[in-house]
Amino acid sequence: MSIQLAQVYTDFQGLDALRNQAREDKEAALDEVSRQFEALFTQMMLKSMRQASFGGGMFDSKQSEFYRDMYDQQLGVELSKQQGLGLADMLKRQLGGDSLAGRTGMQVEDYFGQPVLSIKPQQAAGEAASAEKHRAEKAPEQSLGKTPEEFIQALWPAASEAAARINLQPEALIAQAALETGWGKHVMQRGDNSSHNLFGIKADQRWDGDKVKVSTLEYKDGVALKTRAAFRAYDSFADSFQDYVSFVTENPRYADALSATGDARAYFRELQHAGYATDPAYAQKIARILDSEPMRTARAQVQDSPTSG
Repeated sequence: MSIQLAQVYTDFQGLDALRNQAREDKEAALDEVSRQFEALFTQMMLKSMRQASFGGGMFDSKQSEFYRDMYDQQLGVELSKQQGLGLADMLKRQLGGDSLAGRTGMQVEDYFGQPVLSIKPQQAAGEAASAEKHRAEKAPEQSLGKTPEEFIQALWPAASEAAARINLQPEALIAQAALETGWGKHVMQRGDNSSHNLFGIKADQRWDGDKVKVSTLEYKDGVALKTRAAFRAYDSFADSFQDYVSFVTENPRYADALSATGDARAYFRELQHAGYATDPAYAQKIARILDSEPMRTARAQVQDSPTSG
């Protein structure tokens, strides 16, 4: 009996036929089982790469992420059907090699009977947990949380100190940082370390500190163009806030913006008019973040906290 191969990741009939074949003829199904597992691994790898990359958060949406995930899942299936990553051959040997007789350990039918996470090697899981713990201990200040509320709470102390220098509300600086970094999900990276750049300040000839080069979007005549540029890198997020304030106060072009800090929305309109950002809707986007439910909720929580400034 031939196996009905799964040609797309949603082809559940093909996977069901493969499951039945595995029960009846383990050796005949082993090759395809290995390829299917490699496809799952490839999909997970692509997803991890997406999460680790710098992206234009202002253009992300639920719909674009949904179709991107569909593409990555199908790409995993197609890659496993071609030459693959070599993982399928290794899995075939792990599951039984050329002979299934007398072997012990995981059987082919066990693969279909277990959730994907339950068949991950325990050693790999332990090493991943250890590496994550090491990163957290090495740079705890790099954690901005997983939600907008956690992002605001993590940055509030540093934002308060910096905003006081220009008589601006702390939430205004946090809203700008949220727009620039997609609520902390797209902070520019320099190797394995964060650049801590929250405001997209470029490294021009006046900057003699560390730099990071990344792809970015620039608007020319209202059209978004992708380019590559050098940006400033800091040792901490607090340094990023302080340098931002120094940047706007030392540049005469932002004088009108600094005279309007009593009104955060007016401040960002003047900042945009002065050429801080090329996005024609820059000030409007920050205003929407200031009016968002996460900002209102987190702002109330921080201000009610006895430790808040």
